[in-house]
Amino acid sequence: MISPMIKNKSITGIPRGFLFAVAEAAIKKPGRKDIALIYSETEANIAGAFTTNKVKAAPVKLDIKKIKSGRGQAIIVNSGNANACTGKKGLGDADETAALVAKSMEINNFLVYVCSTGVIGTPMPMEKIKPKISELVSNLGNFSLQDVASAIMTTDTFPKIIKKTITINNKIGTTVGICKGAGMICPHMATMLCFIMTDIAVEKRTLSRIIKDSVNKSFNRITIDGDMSTNDTVLIMANGMLGNTELTERSASYKTFKKTIDEITYELSRLIVKDGEGATKLIEIKVTGAKNEREAEQAAFAVANSNLVKTAIYGNDSNTGRIMAAIGYSGINFDEEKADIYLGNIKVIKKGISAGRDLKTNEYLKKNKEIKIRVELNRGRSSAQVLTCDLSEEYVRINAAYRT
Repeated sequence: MISPMIKNKSITGIPRGFLFAVAEAAIKKPGRKDIALIYSETEANIAGAFTTNKVKAAPVKLDIKKIKSGRGQAIIVNSGNANACTGKKGLGDADETAALVAKSMEINNFLVYVCSTGVIGTPMPMEKIKPKISELVSNLGNFSLQDVASAIMTTDTFPKIIKKTITINNKIGTTVGICKGAGMICPHMATMLCFIMTDIAVEKRTLSRIIKDSVNKSFNRITIDGDMSTNDTVLIMANGMLGNTELTERSASYKTFKKTIDEITYELSRLIVKDGEGATKLIEIKVTGAKNEREAEQAAFAVANSNLVKTAIYGNDSNTGRIMAAIGYSGINFDEEKADIYLGNIKVIKKGISAGRDLKTNEYLKKNKEIKIRVELNRGRSSAQVLTCDLSEEYVRINAAYRT
């Protein structure tokens, strides 16, 4: 049931039936909107993916239980406090937040999901959260998705939004995704929250399979600093207001829709890495010629998580021996005398030996903000790609003062 206080305001450029609101709760500090509400005017099919960290934030534990129903209608999300490592009180706070939203909106509690991001280990200031819930509900439709994307940021420097449309039975269906994330980024998945909304009807199990597969190829293949978060959450809501028959894997439009979700998650993951704390360069690492995809991924992550590689790229120093060293300790079996490495189109390692092209590769690093590293193992046909960024002094400054 929709509360009568909700304004049925027509908003263009977003999926049908979704409304948004933000407010300032001053959770960490005053001066910015830091709590948001996403609402679908009808119940939606919902699916998601969550952190694999054994230490999970209270909202993650709550959402993992609720998502088994495959149904949802509202997401309340805050920045500034992760509500992680907060024990039974944290679980109670998350549950109370959902219950208050449900009561204000006159919908079932199980349809409300809670997400948080921010400082770990600090109790949620519920005295600041509770008064803002009625304000969020009464203002639904008065704010944009851009406002929500801004409200959920922590150390992000810009809001992250990707929108796609596809045609189904001569109707244009819209899918849009937002996310936050800039630091503590390492699979699986990252200190990141991602919310995807679509007005296309998609069957529950199909939606779940699609989002999990997309996450594995995007958010699970990015890394900034090798630290895994307690709060990572990706949620996708499909409210079906386009009016199409629910998509399944047998539907004519299935592949097109799946491709749309893959593109949204990948493009959002690129934005996260591009906005890495203190980053000046986005780095794409592709390992080819591997025996299998798992081996390729393992080698790519070893290079991506190497602080020595990342600092060398920040300093425009093509110290490619560091790349070879990372592959060597990655744990894969390979023959270094068969390995080739490229920076951009420049072969810097040939059959395990330096090609002596440091001056040219240093110039490549200086001129480009997006760096491509390709490692050819020459032992099979499988490949994998990982995104990361360089590591600068600014990363240390941001994280040294994160709580203050």
